[in-house]
Amino acid sequence: MATIYTDQAPPTAKRRKDTERRTEGRRTDTGRIVEPAAVQPGEEPSVGELVGEISKDLSLLVREEIELAKAEIKEETTKAGKAAGMFAGAGYAGHLVLLLGSLTAVFALANLMDWAWAALIVTAVWAVVGAVLFVRGRKQMRHVNLKPEQTLETLKEDARWARNPTS
Repeated sequence: MATIYTDQAPPTAKRRKDTERRTEGRRTDTGRIVEPAAVQPGEEPSVGELVGEISKDLSLLVREEIELAKAEIKEETTKAGKAAGMFAGAGYAGHLVLLLGSLTAVFALANLMDWAWAALIVTAVWAVVGAVLFVRGRKQMRHVNLKPEQTLETLKEDARWARNPTS
């Protein structure tokens, strides 16, 4: 009886004991179980069987790659979520620093003048800071181009090549 080996996915928890008991299977370099497929003696597999095996293996490979990509993306999004939470905490802490620093400035100026004037001066300083940030942000926003120029150019080149692939 001839033996043809097929590369299958690593066994699931349910099938692990069954595949470990088999003595005919062997492991590849990647750790996958390679099981023999039965072929009658003197009989070669047909082209249809070979194509079927190839398509099954290709389908399995694609499914495994998709599962791997999903796992990697899930892991990375978890990391990104934790980092975003830390950024949010840092932003909140920075907001408290500005608020309490402003109150400290009001109290310090109140030793020199009336409380109302001290609060008005600190508010005016923050208004100037806000106005400067607004003007600079608007100026930078005018230079933003949301049209993907390079992508459009490469798409045009691809279309030209598709129309005349020999030149």
